[in-house]
Amino acid sequence: MTATCVIFDIGGVLEIAPATGWVRRWEERLALPPGTVQERMSDVWQAGSVGRISEHDVQREVAGRLGLDAPQVEAFMADLWAEYLGTPNEELIAYVRGLRGSCRLGILSNSFVGARERETALYRFDELVEQIVYSHEIGVEKPHPRAFEAACASLEVQPESCLFIDDFPPNVEAARAAGMQAHLFEDNARTITRITAHLDAGPRRAGCLPLG
Repeated sequence: MTATCVIFDIGGVLEIAPATGWVRRWEERLALPPGTVQERMSDVWQAGSVGRISEHDVQREVAGRLGLDAPQVEAFMADLWAEYLGTPNEELIAYVRGLRGSCRLGILSNSFVGARERETALYRFDELVEQIVYSHEIGVEKPHPRAFEAACASLEVQPESCLFIDDFPPNVEAARAAGMQAHLFEDNARTITRITAHLDAGPRRAGCLPLG
C-alpha cells in the first residue's frame, strides 16, 4: 500500500518572510541607485540557490562587488538572513507536528547556501519532517520537474500519493504537472482543510510509515 504524503514549501508557508526593505536601505547607505544590488549580485544569488558557490565565496563577492569591508559584509549578510528566515508560522507548524506518524512528511524548498544550518538551529525543521530537500543541495530549483522527483525519491513515495503545499502558483502548477496533488497556500485554515481532505482520501495509518 502506498503511503500518503504531504510536502511543504518553507518560505511563505512554514516561515512568514515579508520583505523588510533591507536591500534598498543598503543602496541608500552606499549611495547606489535603486536596483544596483540586484544587478551586481543576481548571478551570485542564483549560484547560491543551486549550490554552485560556497558561503565564503558569497561573502567575498559581496565585498568585492559592493565595496564593503569585513564588518559591513557581516552586517549585510545578517540583514539578508533576517529577511530570508522570517518568523515561524507557529499554527501550521503545530498542526504538522500533530501529523507525525500518520503520513509521510517532507519539505521541498528553493533555498540558499547555508539555509539548512540556520533553519535547523532556529526552527528544527529536521525534527518536524522526515526529509528536507533544498535546491542548493540538489542543484535545481522548483519549478523544474527534477526538484519534485527528488522530493518524492527522498521519501520513497509515488507522486500521486503526495500533496504539495506552496505559496507560488508556478510551483503549484509544476507539482501537478509532475503528477502530484498540490495546494496554493493562502492561509492556514484553508491549507489545514486541504491537508485533512487529502489524508482522509488516502491510505490510512496502516499504509503510512512513522518517524523514527
